[in-house]
Amino acid sequence: MQKFNTLTGIAAPLEIQNVDTDMIIPKQFLRTIKRSGLGIHAFHDMRYDDAGQPNPDFILNQSPYDKASILIAGTNFGCGSSREHAPWSLLDMGFRCIIAPSFADIFYNNSFKNGILLITLPEEQITALMNDAKDKAELTVDLHSQTITRPDGSVIEFEVESFRRHCLLNGLDDIGLTMQHREEIDEYEAEISLNRSWI
Repeated sequence: MQKFNTLTGIAAPLEIQNVDTDMIIPKQFLRTIKRSGLGIHAFHDMRYDDAGQPNPDFILNQSPYDKASILIAGTNFGCGSSREHAPWSLLDMGFRCIIAPSFADIFYNNSFKNGILLITLPEEQITALMNDAKDKAELTVDLHSQTITRPDGSVIEFEVESFRRHCLLNGLDDIGLTMQHREEIDEYEAEISLNRSWI
């Protein structure tokens, strides 16, 4: 998993409440278990017209938001089914950080496990960042200091649970966390092989 330290990038405003995982990645694109290649299908029903052409009215098709790495979203982002394809598609689309007033629990957990930083902030701060995004501004998100620097130089502080922060800073998914104990695992396997070979 890619480490997350400091991210400076365009923030895209998505002023929609209750964006569910079917809106993020519709069910017809769930036939793969590969994490790559799903970005082109993210937000499919809003992003493309009936002929499969990009919808110019959809914010993420507009410049510079088509190159955004930060998403400012509405309340209860990621609700609906538990499909892990949702964070996979967002990451493949280029989003490393999503900022919203609230997130659905399973989506929240899945996103951190895939290297996406989710930041929960009060409505008034979301409104300020949404306005920055509408002005096509860049934001800087620093996970070390747990701060967001706005284009006017002001800083918004956020909190991330220490274990999740550790995993993101060090690029550790579930496998990476397990492999931190590789020596102990190897020693255990060697002991089992020597003393209980019948297993």
